[in-house]
Amino acid sequence: MTASRAEMYNRKAASPESKSEKILEILDLQPGQNVADIGSGGGYYALRFAQVVGNEGHVYAVDTNPVFLNYVNQEARDHGLCNITTLLVTGRVLGLPAKSLDLVFMRNVHHHLSSRIEYFKELREALKPDGQVAIIEHDGKGFLNLFQLFGLFTSQESIVEEMSAARFMVIKHHDILSTQSFTIFGLDPE
Repeated sequence: MTASRAEMYNRKAASPESKSEKILEILDLQPGQNVADIGSGGGYYALRFAQVVGNEGHVYAVDTNPVFLNYVNQEARDHGLCNITTLLVTGRVLGLPAKSLDLVFMRNVHHHLSSRIEYFKELREALKPDGQVAIIEHDGKGFLNLFQLFGLFTSQESIVEEMSAARFMVIKHHDILSTQSFTIFGLDPE
């Protein structure tokens, strides 16, 4: 996986059909907040988040690919962003600080995770009490496409069931994407 693939992922995230501006509007990040972009790829969202939260906030770009993380580091330097930390994940341990995150953002990553209920139970530890998890995922609906053909999707119903089992509750579903679900979850206090 090369830097050109990271650039391709960023172009795709920035394309009009991906509705990145609307996603950012919905997330409503504020200066000083802390965010983890899990499965950050080329870092399109991590870099955008870092601009919004400013130097008072912090962004963790988390990925399993060191080439992507090197690319994110270079892009952060090129844009003068000092509030991004890249985290290479080699197992299930994410390395995120406890009780520190206002938002965990995952775009087209959910279907890659194994033992998802346990994964999200562990992820709870990194969230502040009012922290949220935003999951955007191909949902397998619509005409046959590569995501369906290769099983690179998870239905919204499955995501909600798994998140509920990990003690998260749905805050809001957003129907702005034609082939993806977009759901925001909060911690379930029960």
